Parts: sequence; structure tokens; C-alpha cells
Amino acid sequence: MRWDNLSALPDPGVPDGADGPARAASATPPLPLALPGAVARTFDTPGFAGMTFYEVRAKSIINRVPANSRMGFDWTINPYRGCSHACTYCLAGDTRILMADGRTRALRDLVVGDRIYGTERNGTYRRYVTTEVLAHWTTTKPAYRVTLADGTELVASGDHRFLTERGWKHVTGTMGGADQRPHLTSGNKLMGVGQFAAGPADTDDYRAGYLCGMSRGDLNVTEREPLDRTRRFLREASPEVARSAAAGRIVAPSAPSVDWRKGFLAGVFDAQGAHNGSALRIGSIDRETIDEAAAALRELGFDFVVRRTGGGERGWYVRVVGGLAARLRFLHTTDPATTRKRSIEGLALKSNVPLDVVKVEPLGVETTLYDITTGTGDFIANGVVSHNCFARNTHTYLDLDPGHDFDSKIIVKVNAGDLVRKELAARRWRGEHIAMGTNVDVYQRAEGRYRLMPQILSALRDFANPFSILTKGTLILRDLALLRQAASVTSVGLSFSIGFVDEELWRRVEPGTPSPRRRLDAVRTLTDAGFAVGVLVAPILPGLTDNEESIDRTVAAAAAAGASGIAGISLHLRPGTRDWYAKWLAREFPALVPRYRALYRGGSYLPKEYQREITARVRQAARRHGLDRKDNFERQLPEPPQEPEQLTLL
Repeated sequence: MRWDNLSALPDPGVPDGADGPARAASATPPLPLALPGAVARTFDTPGFAGMTFYEVRAKSIINRVPANSRMGFDWTINPYRGCSHACTYCLAGDTRILMADGRTRALRDLVVGDRIYGTERNGTYRRYVTTEVLAHWTTTKPAYRVTLADGTELVASGDHRFLTERGWKHVTGTMGGADQRPHLTSGNKLMGVGQFAAGPADTDDYRAGYLCGMSRGDLNVTEREPLDRTRRFLREASPEVARSAAAGRIVAPSAPSVDWRKGFLAGVFDAQGAHNGSALRIGSIDRETIDEAAAALRELGFDFVVRRTGGGERGWYVRVVGGLAARLRFLHTTDPATTRKRSIEGLALKSNVPLDVVKVEPLGVETTLYDITTGTGDFIANGVVSHNCFARNTHTYLDLDPGHDFDSKIIVKVNAGDLVRKELAARRWRGEHIAMGTNVDVYQRAEGRYRLMPQILSALRDFANPFSILTKGTLILRDLALLRQAASVTSVGLSFSIGFVDEELWRRVEPGTPSPRRRLDAVRTLTDAGFAVGVLVAPILPGLTDNEESIDRTVAAAAAAGASGIAGISLHLRPGTRDWYAKWLAREFPALVPRYRALYRGGSYLPKEYQREITARVRQAARRHGLDRKDNFERQLPEPPQEPEQLTLL
């Protein structure tokens, strides 16, 4: 079994029983056997539905790569076995996403690192929590429109899933056959608050209303956000408004516009309002202010109550009723400046809104759709809970069925961080270079949940141990600070695998990875941070990406992104992987099947002459674009062996 090729740290100078075995111990055996003590875990988060994570406490983590593996390095770390590096894309780009500051933003406009709302189960209920965008992708797929009873509309792929009162369900499916799966039907109720309200227009009337509301405050406002907005509005206000503000109290117009009323509610809420998660109210000792707020709420269609306050100094307050949906509609419609008052952190996911599915209908066209990966595995899309899409896993470097088994079984070495630190401190360790990501991508999507790499990088930094990382995952940018710290004390090599830059081909060949554009952006970000980043053009696919034009475009894009060097690796097909790839090729590019049969007749590798031709094309392109500095690249990634390993197929 291939896993037997990865072994524990050997110490030829120490006899058995003294400080460890003289011979290397076997690495973790393959699934589904020989995993004593493993915890099989499934998550109630959408991104990992249908997958089982085998959490193990590994006995070793820094593994020797045997000489007969023909790899260009001796030691590696693999915190995962199996990979969740695939995705089925989800929602239309204009879908509004609930941000951590309580506002909304179009899905297409999100970027890695943005803070948004997701959910986590805590006790009886799921609760709203803030989380981080870890990755962002696009694709083109057939689209469907989901219409809910309250008028909410969502455009999504058929594979997308939403949270219903009966659990996660796909947009489309069947009751039997190969496509059988839980899917939306009429009457299913989605969970959330329903469609988000549009924000106010930044008009003169809105600004005048905001300033009027702020001028009604009974107490001095000290928070920076509303004060900054007030100063900006005053600087840009008309002379008439400025004079009224200088007088200390701005008078409401006799017939205020809708924009003015929205601004007034935002201003008086910033000055005198409160939102503790369960109630949103505006209070004042001035009844005229309360009446003005009530009139604005009435005009905008809110339900509310007016009550006298208790305590020593009596006044009034107006409270918005209708639950979280109404409170969010107030916040989005009026857009107050104070972020603190917009928080829904920790609130239970309940719904008093009619979010029953009315119909699911195909749009009849392929549409550009977007998806994100988050720390919680879900996000709030147009007011309903939406999951991160994960579909077919495509790495094929384990002794597992490359179909169902590999799709659904991931081994996670949960003690990887502690083990790395322990083994780096061992007397027998000589501080040799460690290569990561050449077998299984260490920045696959599961890393977003388990966060093993920060622990591993911290240990490598603390022991000043040289290492390199090869990845397709833009999640590596999360750990940029740690990488820079490590680079200040030891040699750190970073490389991205980018086989081609054709976006249409990427959607067909490796849709589960970040797009070539996103990977190139990551190369630029890491380069700008001071790293020399290599690009591995791999795998190069015969008949698809092996032509001079494709290779030149890829090398040119890498050069423009600041890559320090280029190397190329042709596709090779091992047993198991070979069969799986053949089925994919017959489905997607049937005309190429005879060519592949001829090329791979002799085994897993392309003929030597063909490989030399591909290598020559890569080198020529590298020279044309100034990337023929081989020494620069070798510092980032060990030189590929004669018949090298490839990071992933599809």
C-alpha cells in the first residue's frame, strides 16, 4: 500500500526500547481498516454533508519518503488523508450576503478575509455567529429560481442546498434513481428572516433627515461612527441645513420625503436608539421626537408600539415589533452608522416569516454562479441559511476507491500540531527540509475547519526548520503572518500549482479548486509580501493543455503575477486513478480517448520523448517571459524527479 511508503522518524543510532525504534514505524494504514481509536465524525454543517472525518491521533507526523518513490525530497508532513478540495457552485452574484457589520453585500463582491454571519449549533438552537470568508469561486452552470411565500427569490444551481425545517435540502433532485437526494418541494420552509431590504439612497433628503435625527439626542453622542458621518454630512450640507445645525436643533419639514424619514430614523437611532438583540427601540424625553419617529415608521410600513419609560426621569420610547426580521429590515432600510447596535451575534435561528417554498423553476440558461467557503460552513444569503457547496473530491493519492470512498472518507490527524513540535524537538531530528502539499494539499477546504496548519507553521517557525509548501488553495493567505515570521528565521519555499489559465477549461477539468485567476492573485499577494513564489504548471494534460499557446499563456500569467520560476509536470495515471480519469475523459472529451489509449499504452507515464517535448515547451516559454532562472525556483520547490509526482488530476 502506498501509505506504507511514509514512515516515522528513524534513529539508526538508538536501539529499540531506548529512545524509540531503530527502524521506522509504519505510517497510518489505509481506510477502512486498521484505525484503532479513530473517532468517526460527521458535521451538522452543509459543506461536509455526506462525508465522514476519521479523527485520529497519529503516532508520527514527519514522515520519511523512501528513495524508491523518486521524489526530490526526503521528508514530508501530511496532516490529512483524503481531500475536501472540491466544490459545486451555488448562487447568483447579486445575492445579498449578511456581513458582520450588519449590512449586506453582493456575493460577487466578497473577498477572502471578509467577516460575515454564519450559524453554529449551540444547545437546542442554531445561533448566528460571525465567521470569515476563506475562499471565493465562480462557475457557469444551469440556474434555477427558488421563490418563497414572502416573495424572496434565490437563483442557484440545482446542487445548492438550503437549510429547511427538516434539514439541508438540494434545490433539485428526484425521489428515486441515481439522482435521489433530499431536495426542495412545495411546502418546505427555509430557515432565516427572508429577503433583505434595500439600503437607502445617499440623497440630500436622507442626509438632512439624518442630521435632524442626530440633533434630537438627549445625551451627547460619543461613538466615532455616527460622529464621523455627522461631520461629513455637515461639511457637504447646504447652507440652510448647516445654519439649522449650528442653531442646535434641526426642524423637520412639513411634508418629509421617504428618504428624509429613513435618514431621520437612522440619525435618531444613532443618537437615542438601542438594540440588544431581542428588542430595538428609540427613546426620548421629547414627545415630538417620538411622534416624528413613529410617523416615519408608519410611513415605511413597520409595526411598532409607543410606551412610557419607567424610572426617575420619565419619557417615551417607540419599539419596533415583528421579531428579528423586522429589526433587520429597520437596520437595512435606514442604515444607521453605529455598527455595535447592528449586531445579531448569538441570537437563535428562528423564523416567524412565511418562507415556504412556492416553486422551483429552471431558468433555461447557464449562468455565472458564485460560492464561498466560510469558517462555519454556511452563510446568510438573501435572508436564508445557505451552505458552502462541496461536491466531488478529486485528489487521488490514497489507497481508496477514487470514487465513493475517496469522496466521503477523510482522515484528519488532529494532533498534528503537537506531534510536529514534539518531533522537531527530538534528539534524532537533524533539522532537514520538510516539503508539504506534494501529496495531499494541506490547504484543502477541511483545513478551514480543523486549522491544523497554523499549529504546524508555528512549530516550524519556533524551531527555525526549513520547509516548502505546494498548494492550489488560496486559504494559504490566511496564514501569511505566520509564513512571514517563519521566513525571518529559516528558509521558506512557496509554490502554486497552476496547470493552465483557460477559465472555461478550468470549470470542466478542476472545478473544485480556486480559479487560476484567484491562484495568480495569491501568487501576487505572496510576492508582494516578500516571498519568491514558484509556479508548477501541472498537470499538463495531453490534447488539452500541452499545446504551445496554452503553456505560453500560463507562463506569461505567472510572470505577470510575479512568479520567481516555472517548472512543468505532465499528467501521469496510476491504477485506480487511471480508470476514474478514463471515465471522466470519455464523458467530457470523448474524441481524446483513442489518443490517451495510445499515449498511456505503456503504463502510468507518458513516453519519454513526449515528456521531453513538453518540458522543452515549458522552458522555452519561461525564457520568453524571463522565468528561466532555475535556481530561484529550486528554492521554492525541490526539483521534480524524472517521472514526478503531480499534485492533483482534476
